[in-house]
Amino acid sequence: MRKFNVTGLCIPEEDYMVDISEKIEQIKRLIDRRSYFTINRARQYGKTTMLNELKKALESEYICVSTSFESLGNESFSSSNSFCHVFMGLIQKALRFTSADKEYIEKWMNENVTTFDTLSDHISMMCRGKKIVMMVDEVDKASNNQVFLHFLSILRGKFLGRKLGTDHTFHSVILAGVYDIKNIKLKMIQEGTYVPYNTENKAYNSPWNIAVNFNVDMSFNPAEIATMLIEYEADYSTGMDVRSISEELHKYTSGYPFLVSRMCQIIEEDLSSNWTISGVEDALKIITTTEKNTLFDDLIKNLHNNSDIYNFMYEILILGDHSPRGIYSPEVEWTNMFGFIKVGQNGSITVSNKIFESILVKHFISAETKAGQVRGVNDKALLYEISKNGVFNMELCLRKFKEFFTLVYNNKENSFYERYGLLMFLAYLNPLINGQGFYHIESETSDGRRMDLVLDYGTNQYIIELKLWNGKALHDRAFDQLLGYMHAKNTDKGYLLTFDLRTKKNKQPKAEWIPIDGKKVFDVVV
Repeated sequence: MRKFNVTGLCIPEEDYMVDISEKIEQIKRLIDRRSYFTINRARQYGKTTMLNELKKALESEYICVSTSFESLGNESFSSSNSFCHVFMGLIQKALRFTSADKEYIEKWMNENVTTFDTLSDHISMMCRGKKIVMMVDEVDKASNNQVFLHFLSILRGKFLGRKLGTDHTFHSVILAGVYDIKNIKLKMIQEGTYVPYNTENKAYNSPWNIAVNFNVDMSFNPAEIATMLIEYEADYSTGMDVRSISEELHKYTSGYPFLVSRMCQIIEEDLSSNWTISGVEDALKIITTTEKNTLFDDLIKNLHNNSDIYNFMYEILILGDHSPRGIYSPEVEWTNMFGFIKVGQNGSITVSNKIFESILVKHFISAETKAGQVRGVNDKALLYEISKNGVFNMELCLRKFKEFFTLVYNNKENSFYERYGLLMFLAYLNPLINGQGFYHIESETSDGRRMDLVLDYGTNQYIIELKLWNGKALHDRAFDQLLGYMHAKNTDKGYLLTFDLRTKKNKQPKAEWIPIDGKKVFDVVV
């Protein structure tokens, strides 16, 4: 019986899989053009599964030498001799599982290669008259040493030689990993191991500038997610609305392969196959509140391994700083490469998906709470009152926050409010929703406008706009902005939370309903 799989390679015979045939066809077109390229995507983005399916699609036309650096130790890259010996061994092993004839395979099985010159010669002889596609997975294993850069320079030289008619080499080369080859230099510079040129290792500044851009979208759109659910439905006849479930899964995951499969796995295994919208929402609560997995661990690890990444994501999510940044700025390159963000065609930057957004925001809240900058609330009676009968009382929540704010934060400097305003409210809100709700930071409406905070709780949705007091005119404008959001979300109630940084003498705290254009806004100033 097939299952939803989130641990390693997926195969159609054992696992429910999205139909990726169109993506495979796009990649094949690159191979048919004899392109060299890198498939660099974040962790658990389906790279290995993609390569496996690609190999099967190419076997009738090409000899596919598919291998991986995953199991190699550091000693394999310690010198050119060890690398060439190990790499030739990988090729020999991979040849056994290709469509090449037995005589051809046996010809290369016992060759021992220990220098780049002899490796280059062997590649030339192997590829003469053959269309060999070389695919190497987990190239990150080799991404912090000069020997690998030298190897890339060998491939580059042979690629150019083929175009000149003076050499034979692989028809196409695909390198898969998290780090794009152009980012290897960034990684090595950061680690202090990069040497621009050395006569001994002959490392080149741009050893992979022969590669074409890989622009295949490896995320899953709702229609693609539906292909997996259709297969599941054919086996189990749950009666699910495949289209609506697919769209709901995409809404929270943005098609991140691991997250899509993990959400489905939770629905089937932990929620008794509750294939409904509420089932998806329950799976969302589990994955964002109690889940610990290697993907989230990797996300947080990368956040803390690079202060620029930490500060950049903090600015986007907590400070709301969406000022334009160049796509070649290090923080944009790193966060895009690690899967934190998506860069739009117009250069816009958004967090990759709502699940990552929730994980990161909660981590920032936890860090600032631990540091004593913000405080949560521990009041069981209040928790009961606010969420009585399964309905969240946002009015009561904001009234109580106003009291809490006056008690805890009222004597802080203006700069504190500017930096921690959103975190103050979220740290207060988190224990009150108690894992039963899900909030979105700067959720985007269908017409492209953005809201500061949206809380989904049960069947209700609450739109909260957070502002700093900058005069009555701007405060009035905030009402218009919030009304626009309310129209877009087709809701009659909205909430405006304003932090007034003026002195106590001039400050005018309030919490009152304001009727506007047939709708109501709860206006809270603290």
